[in-house]
Amino acid sequence: MHKVHLVGAGPGDPELLTRKAWRVIREASLILVDELVGAGLLDAVLEGVEPRPRVVAVGKRGGCRSTPQAFIERLMVRAAGAGERVVRLKGGDPLVFGRAGEEMAALAAAGIGFEVVNGITSGLAAASALGACWTDRRCGAAGVMLVTGHSQPGSAGPDWDALAAAAAAGVTLVIYMGVARAPALVAGRRARLPDSTPAAIVQHAATPAERSALCTLGSLVPTIDQGGFASPAILMIGAVLEFALAATGDSESAGVGSPPGRAACAAARRFDDQSAFSPSSWTSLDQRSEYSVR
Repeated sequence: MHKVHLVGAGPGDPELLTRKAWRVIREASLILVDELVGAGLLDAVLEGVEPRPRVVAVGKRGGCRSTPQAFIERLMVRAAGAGERVVRLKGGDPLVFGRAGEEMAALAAAGIGFEVVNGITSGLAAASALGACWTDRRCGAAGVMLVTGHSQPGSAGPDWDALAAAAAAGVTLVIYMGVARAPALVAGRRARLPDSTPAAIVQHAATPAERSALCTLGSLVPTIDQGGFASPAILMIGAVLEFALAATGDSESAGVGSPPGRAACAAARRFDDQSAFSPSSWTSLDQRSEYSVR
């Protein structure tokens, strides 16, 4: 019996696939593919492969009819048990809001081996598109937090006040599946973050359809509405975006005032390059399938 590969397809650009992902996909006999896998990616990877593997769409998209997760897990188990070389192909990275934990547990319970092949998560691709660094120390970024805007049935959803407190302390927020929840996000952070806090949205990162907008928290919802932004998209919030705003020259038009970290960013621009080479400044680096699933 072959082990099942849970493969990250990255944000959509075939050139961002790892060599291992490329090889595993080409060796597959059955590929269970997510809704968010970039259009044309499989055609690029499978060019010249004969016979072509069967591809079964098992997509999920918020607000749309989706393939039940339990069905996907049963299909993986049944196909692997029948001797197929199964690849579960997911957009981004399987371990970042990709339900890989549930699928690994289902495979383990069935006695089927598996391996995760990591991919570039779309949050990173969004940061690259914006020319922003999640952990830019010039703005005092203390870390990064990956957040889902999607809430489980019966859940109260993300605690936006607590997340805003983290952002105010220098943590960059990267929000997946958050477009529909943007009004709640903006309303929930009012006691922690000013309207002038830098924000951004990137839709279809690292694909030919990529589009983005830099704004502020106060203008985030109008920017989404007026720009017609929709899923799949990433929201970013934090002082690290100050450099992206400065690079585009859109700070004034975006309505940027004095967000947290603005002074630190300004000071960084006055940084004496020569000091970077002084030893005293160094830091130590201590749906429908042929398988009957019941």
